[in-house]
Amino acid sequence: MGEERKKILIVDDEAKIVEVVTSYLENKGFAVFGAPDCGQAFEIFERESVGLILLDLMLPGMTGEEFCAAIRKKSHVPIIMLTAKVDERDMLNGLSIGADDYITKPFSLKTLLARVEAALRRTGEYALTPGNKLVFNGGELEIDFGGRSVLKNGRTVIPTHNEFKILDALARNPGKAFTREQLIDMVMGDDFDGFARAIDNHVKNLRQKIETDSKNPEYILTVYGVGYKFRGKREEKI
Repeated sequence: MGEERKKILIVDDEAKIVEVVTSYLENKGFAVFGAPDCGQAFEIFERESVGLILLDLMLPGMTGEEFCAAIRKKSHVPIIMLTAKVDERDMLNGLSIGADDYITKPFSLKTLLARVEAALRRTGEYALTPGNKLVFNGGELEIDFGGRSVLKNGRTVIPTHNEFKILDALARNPGKAFTREQLIDMVMGDDFDGFARAIDNHVKNLRQKIETDSKNPEYILTVYGVGYKFRGKREEKI
């Protein structure tokens, strides 16, 4: 038997876009499910083991932003926004609610494929991560790199793939300051052509998940004029 095809869910009310993208990605070896609205998208997501979501932001009924936020409460599946909104604030807002990447309409199918493959490649890297844990501050924060899970005071938090990669880079190198550009290269890769400030939104989300007070962080600190660094007393490595 061959390797099971990766499943992609595209949520867009423009039937032509769904048809063209589905045909193209299926020819590239993916299994694609289309939904014109968030209601049908939820049904597919609950039924199928979706590996990535392509999400239009301007949808009837529940918006793409609302759908993204709802998915993030239960899953860290990669989400790539498809949007006609080209303002930087709109892009950063989408990233702030949990999207991993974005593509502006109109887009080329080759660009779409490259971003899909990059997102799935970043996801797959965690399967190769050694199954070790880092525990900080007497067990207050526990990062399981093998299981790709994070506990804060014993409670599970769900970072996105990009958030986890940022945490991975920072926590493995406590005290080392990383520039935004370095984090983009490590997290999103050379094919990312968006705003450097996107990292700030990922860090903001991450702080809300692992910090007791996100406005006065103890773990992920801002290094003014540089970027970010991690601070925490490492208690053990398993």
